[in-house]
Amino acid sequence: MDTKKNNNNNILPSRSRLNHLNHFFHFLITHALYLLLFIIPLLGALSAHYFFTLTTFQDAILHTWHLLKLNLPPVLACTSFLLFLGYFYSKNRPRNVYLVDFACYKPKPELMGSTERYMERSRQTNIFTEENLSFQKKVLERSGLGEKTYFPESILGGHAKPRLDEVRKDAEVAIFGCIDEVLDKSGVKAEDVGIVVVNSSVFDPAPSLSAMIVRRYKLVSTVKSFNLGGMGCSAGLISIDLAKHLLQASPNCYALVVSTEIQSLNWYLGNDRSMLMSNCIFRLGGAAVLLSNRPSDRRRSKYQLMRTVRTHTGAHDNSHSCVWLKEDDGGTLGVALSKDLMAMAGDALKTNITTLGPLVLPMSEQLLFFLTLVARKVLKIKKVKPYIPDFKKAFEHFCIHAGGKAVLDAIEKNLELTEWHMEPSRMTLYRFGNTSSSSLWYELAYTEAKERITKGDRIWQIAFGSGFKCNSAVWRALKNINPAMEKNPWMDEIHEFPVTN
Repeated sequence: MDTKKNNNNNILPSRSRLNHLNHFFHFLITHALYLLLFIIPLLGALSAHYFFTLTTFQDAILHTWHLLKLNLPPVLACTSFLLFLGYFYSKNRPRNVYLVDFACYKPKPELMGSTERYMERSRQTNIFTEENLSFQKKVLERSGLGEKTYFPESILGGHAKPRLDEVRKDAEVAIFGCIDEVLDKSGVKAEDVGIVVVNSSVFDPAPSLSAMIVRRYKLVSTVKSFNLGGMGCSAGLISIDLAKHLLQASPNCYALVVSTEIQSLNWYLGNDRSMLMSNCIFRLGGAAVLLSNRPSDRRRSKYQLMRTVRTHTGAHDNSHSCVWLKEDDGGTLGVALSKDLMAMAGDALKTNITTLGPLVLPMSEQLLFFLTLVARKVLKIKKVKPYIPDFKKAFEHFCIHAGGKAVLDAIEKNLELTEWHMEPSRMTLYRFGNTSSSSLWYELAYTEAKERITKGDRIWQIAFGSGFKCNSAVWRALKNINPAMEKNPWMDEIHEFPVTN
């Protein structure tokens, strides 16, 4: 059993008292509503006791009946109106969306690509200069990736440039692998799936990947299928958001969300260093998520989707072009990463959490943020530092897109998270690399494998993608997760983690 680290060692007594006051303030403000709900009935009970001490019980009944007869029309009108409102709300409120189960694709061991194997494959192309071979090796050594990440079979094969049929096979193996697993784990039949949403940013064939799934699993002709392309690493949460809206409009339905990225056709064979970065950090992966809006599925589901928040900063030129699929000077296609990427990611994150914060943060944190803002902006008190809300009071677990070591370092610092909170993201980057939109699900699988998920826990998934986009999804655990009872891509080696890299 993995437990949370205790970070309160060696703290001065004054700091300890301050922390206790902070926790007391947080508890008082957060539970103020519950205290009022307790006090109001108590006052009502005292009032009733006072009323009955003045009259006999029979007199109280007669007095009440007399008042009802005098005010019968307003009472009936109010009662009817309240009943109508209750009926209208029950019929029109958004349907709850449940995550029944999910599965992550774990490629076969033959596809593992160590640094040495990657460098040897790069040399075999006879395209990269010695300087750029050294550059790629340095990137790999500093990337936070381990020696057991996976490459598509078409890249590890004999051709310098993979063929389309080979890349399609890579996609089928990854997509069908995770779908087979999630259907097996959940016990849901393929013909019961009414919605299919697939996202793959750079590999977008015709017929589409969603059509490939419909054909393979013989889905019903009325299935609503969607194929999202070109939306980057954040497309997984965009798919979840789309599926949520579709489920809220379709009663008694299952939605299958598949997130993957097949880089084979866009494996860059040139010497532009901004485009070589994607070769070094992106790896093979995929995840399938089964969602339901059926109330009967709540008991067996793992999580409930609480909310999604999407942020798009593409109106700004630097943000729009910081991740760009383009041709280099020699006409070779690849994905270029701009030097402005980190700055644009930071701006998008600030915008996203500004929207998300009021929806999830406890009242105590919102009050402190508001008071600090008033002191700085209205009262012009320069000594007051900007207050950074403590998101650890809103969430127990964080799944941050494993885009790279620098991205994770920046988010850890800005959100003031601990190593324990960052562990799922860092270990996913180390073990599986940047698997694009599916990385969040490897991270959640890691958290489950460590037996950290208990009923009521809140999980925050954060993803970044080209455009530039930052998207969030908030989940609540509906039960304790026992990884020993199910298949998990980490289970056969979870005892080896975390590692120090």
